[in-house]
Amino acid sequence: MDVAELITAARGGNTRAVGRLLSLVESDRRDEVLAEVGRTAVPVVGITGPPGAGKSTTIAVLAAAYRERAQRVAVVAVDPSSPYSGGALLGDRIRMAQHINDPDVLIRSVATRGHLGGLAAAVPAAIRLLGALGYDVVLLESVGVGQSEIEIAAVADPTIVILNPGAGDAVQAAKAGLLEVADLVVVNKADREGAAQTVRDLKFETHVPVLTLVAAKAEGVGELVEAIEAHRRADTPERRAARARAQVLSLAQSRLHRHPDLDALAQAVADGSRDPYSAAEALIAQRVSSAEP
Repeated sequence: MDVAELITAARGGNTRAVGRLLSLVESDRRDEVLAEVGRTAVPVVGITGPPGAGKSTTIAVLAAAYRERAQRVAVVAVDPSSPYSGGALLGDRIRMAQHINDPDVLIRSVATRGHLGGLAAAVPAAIRLLGALGYDVVLLESVGVGQSEIEIAAVADPTIVILNPGAGDAVQAAKAGLLEVADLVVVNKADREGAAQTVRDLKFETHVPVLTLVAAKAEGVGELVEAIEAHRRADTPERRAARARAQVLSLAQSRLHRHPDLDALAQAVADGSRDPYSAAEALIAQRVSSAEP
């Protein structure tokens, strides 16, 4: 099937067609797909935080909450890329097994494929596609490896940071800059000892709402969904423009990182024949020149 036929099939409920289209937006046929679907918008809830915080479990219970509202849910889990195949490594589908047989829940792992900043370069296109295919909300899980996670704020609203009681998560999150981009902070596994102290510490470190959750027992999910909706209702054109600006800059940086002249310019700086300022200007100028018709 060509792209138009795939889109028709996907809108008719063909999950294989959806998967094929998502593969295409990760390839050099991305623009072809986007031209067919047009410009669409869909709410995106970003989930980030340290490894082991319970991001995937939180997404599973959030998906269940949205399904209770009869909403179609797409889960996009951005995984570290294999250095050999470039493929997604983590098995997020295992942790979301309760939704495997639900045709109105899509679970898709996307590899970062070397993109700087914790999100795959194809994610904005995938989100646009999913909106065009009739999904009501996208739950976006990022890699969860530290400071680079702040990029999630460019495409999601709200950005939710998941932390655990104790273990120094609150301090580490503050050091990594995660709390600077958090719209909501959630202390998961809140039935554990030290949860109340962690909440107090976080309220001292940040001015955003701090919620508690026991994702494994689906406790506190209703309050989290309401906080997400309240945050979205308070969105402004200025905030949307700021997110778009960050997204554009991130993708531009990724493309410059793959520029064929980067290594030569870097070597010239290393051996002293160029300074880094003129090399940066040359890299940008060459990228602009190569993009001109």
